[in-house]
Amino acid sequence: MTYRKDLPWLSLVALLVLGGSCSPPVEESASFAGGVAFDIPDWSGRWYKGNTHAHTTNSDGDSSPEYVARWYKENGYDFLVLSDHNVLTDPEALSHIADDEFLLIPGEEVTSSFESAAVHVNGLNIPHVIEPRRSETLVATIQANVDAIREVEGVPHINHPNFLWSIGAQELAQVEDDRLLEIWNGHPTVHNDGGSGSPSVEEIWDVLLTGGKTVFGIAVDDAHHFQGEFNADRANPGRGWISVRANTLEADELMASLEAGYFYASTGVELTEIAVRPRSIEIHIAQDRDFGYETTFIGASGEMLLRTEDNPAVFHLNEDVGYVRARVQDSRSDLAWVQPVFVMRR
Repeated sequence: MTYRKDLPWLSLVALLVLGGSCSPPVEESASFAGGVAFDIPDWSGRWYKGNTHAHTTNSDGDSSPEYVARWYKENGYDFLVLSDHNVLTDPEALSHIADDEFLLIPGEEVTSSFESAAVHVNGLNIPHVIEPRRSETLVATIQANVDAIREVEGVPHINHPNFLWSIGAQELAQVEDDRLLEIWNGHPTVHNDGGSGSPSVEEIWDVLLTGGKTVFGIAVDDAHHFQGEFNADRANPGRGWISVRANTLEADELMASLEAGYFYASTGVELTEIAVRPRSIEIHIAQDRDFGYETTFIGASGEMLLRTEDNPAVFHLNEDVGYVRARVQDSRSDLAWVQPVFVMRR
């Protein structure tokens, strides 16, 4: 069953093309429909599964760096960032675990604060420890830590904005030179879904996109607890991840793809293909047992453009709506998020 809501003023998201066998795509004219067409991603290569937020005994995790790295390798991940608080857990010390099929990327959770607000910004692919910075306002503190990561040619992503109800859309909209935001974090106390009058992080994402900021949404574990029981009250691994399209399993390639939005985020739903054509988006979902799937295409201000249970899910572009992103939910409530790809107007 398919439901559609056309809103002429909305901004449209364009999506990814995942590798996988399927029927040949329907050819579309490259000409603009009504003066608009999707800005098709310029990507190639294959898809790599990874996690960019995990902790070890070098900060507040319960397991050694070697144990954590092996957990991800043995559970089918292609890459991992160990992101201890204000500590660089050096991948070189774990070189006996890494190989052609599993990459460890140096990282750190640069951990600062402003008054009662937590300011945590992950630095990916950094060369050394980055000292956390503080400043005279919340926005300035976030910006200072983003800048510190950029200064060493690292890639920043702003973490769990609803943790301690710390960072809102108004603050995030003012930060510059950041392109990645945690829209889902597996720690049990970060309030992904909002509450107490605060919006969900996904709603914050739409506010930023609607306001014209280019930012992509990632899902992470923020894993701390690898020992003992796995339950909802513990920060266990395997809950949130990304699948990144790149030509090779190399840190620079993965970072470039992340910042271009060439990935999808997930808490369990896997996609086999996301095809962006001049006037359509088509998402193929990997069937898991007898699960059902619902795909929602979302535009500016979080408005629903189309909701469908079809697989593949297809959205057709008929007008200038700015951006479109998609959320896929299965009948177990696992999710996948397809990144916004924007609409060009002639």
